[in-house]
Amino acid sequence: MEKAFWQSRWQEGKIAFHEGAPNLHLARHFSVLSLAPGSHVFVPLCGKSVDLDWLLAEEYQVSGIELNRDAVDAVFERLKLTPEVSPVRGLIRYSTDALVIWSGDFFELQPDDLGPINAVYDRAALVALPPAMRQAYATHLQTLSANAPQFLVTYDYDQAQTEGPPFSVPERNVRDLYEELYDIQKLTSVDIYGSLAERCSGQEEAWHLTRR
Repeated sequence: MEKAFWQSRWQEGKIAFHEGAPNLHLARHFSVLSLAPGSHVFVPLCGKSVDLDWLLAEEYQVSGIELNRDAVDAVFERLKLTPEVSPVRGLIRYSTDALVIWSGDFFELQPDDLGPINAVYDRAALVALPPAMRQAYATHLQTLSANAPQFLVTYDYDQAQTEGPPFSVPERNVRDLYEELYDIQKLTSVDIYGSLAERCSGQEEAWHLTRR
């Protein structure tokens, strides 16, 4: 998917993937990671998600990356935080004590930019990508995080019902991408809800990936 595609989605307000409340699975099941307060959680393609607020309230250090600068600005405005803003190569780094969000291309982010990561929270990244991009994404994410545990949220529905994003990423796809390096546990599966339910029927699923 081209960068211009995502920028136009934000400009046109076509952001049905944005949830106005913390994700159902995050609130119910994130504790499976057994993270101590102060642990560093990385959120790829974070948008302006209120999941960031939830993670901060749990006293985690949070980093994210998002292509659209308006979405990044919206996060800090909502949280009433004034970040330090600095260019780093082709990226822009917004930083406060507990929250750092990078604006730019996910594939330009490097491990040294983030430092050690204790866990990855992927609610809207993998499902945002068409099949042809998923392996490159998964490989780069593993590089960035040094194969840190993941809490992953996906959708499983008949792609013929509607065009993505968010795309259907059924279990076989999750395993093809990750099972070489991770033990994979399905935590829960519920009927698709919210605005996506107006377009298709299927399952929203949460996964716990742990490094072997």
